[in-house]
Amino acid sequence: MSVLDVIKPDEKVLPVVFDSPHSGRHYPEEFDFICDMKSMQRAEDNDVDHLFDQAPKFGATFIHALFPRTYIDTNRAADDIDLDLIEGNWPEEITPTVRSHAGIGLIRRLLKPGIPVYDRKLTVEEIKHRIATYYEPYHDALENAVSEHHYNFGQVWHMNCHSMPSTRMSARPPRSSLGLISMQPDFVLGDRNGTSCNADFTRAIRKFLKDLGYRVAINDVYRGVEIVRRYGTPSIGRHSIQIEINKALYWDEEKLCRNKNYDKFKNDITGMIDFITGYAERNLTMLAAD
Repeated sequence: MSVLDVIKPDEKVLPVVFDSPHSGRHYPEEFDFICDMKSMQRAEDNDVDHLFDQAPKFGATFIHALFPRTYIDTNRAADDIDLDLIEGNWPEEITPTVRSHAGIGLIRRLLKPGIPVYDRKLTVEEIKHRIATYYEPYHDALENAVSEHHYNFGQVWHMNCHSMPSTRMSARPPRSSLGLISMQPDFVLGDRNGTSCNADFTRAIRKFLKDLGYRVAINDVYRGVEIVRRYGTPSIGRHSIQIEINKALYWDEEKLCRNKNYDKFKNDITGMIDFITGYAERNLTMLAAD
């Protein structure tokens, strides 16, 4: 059984990688969750894999998970283990973060506050199986794509693609860095405060989206988590940025289906893919001319 898709360009190849780690909707039989399916589906990055599926036509590699993030989250560190979820003792050293303590670490204990995913604890063997069978193959594929492009071109640009619930679906409205309630952006670009990609790249994407009329924030409130931390090292030409999309732009969060704006919005996403691959190609040319 395949746990992810890796789609490579047929013709022109550019050192650009898009990945969607949270849009998977094939639920393993052994998942054994107790939440209702609609609630589980609301935790997905619904249809993000479809929004970006034109990337290979522009020379980019596209990787997306087929399994749901609630089963195992590839955007967490492999040692972000929630001890409250384990039956028995974890045999190795772990580093649980605040996310694990909140029930949303590598393996989710809570779907959201007050809603547990399971009515039991998980065995060490179950968690190790998920890591070996789902988590590691996903990161192996992403590492191979990023490293191969970096080796062949000397630079690589990686977009880690997500969606975020709209404000009306959230428990509370988002707050700005000043603590004031703010209008939710359409996109949030996360580069871990400039440490996972070149600031010029982040600003270029922001300008492209703003020119289309979208509200764009940078690192507020999503800075990027494990994937961009792991794959972004701008000092050696590995640029990794997280892109969060407001679901209300394309998705009916109540009915769990595409809304009437979907086709127009996908065209804008395809335009962004074209812009990003063009940016990479132009920068390769400038580097070669130095």
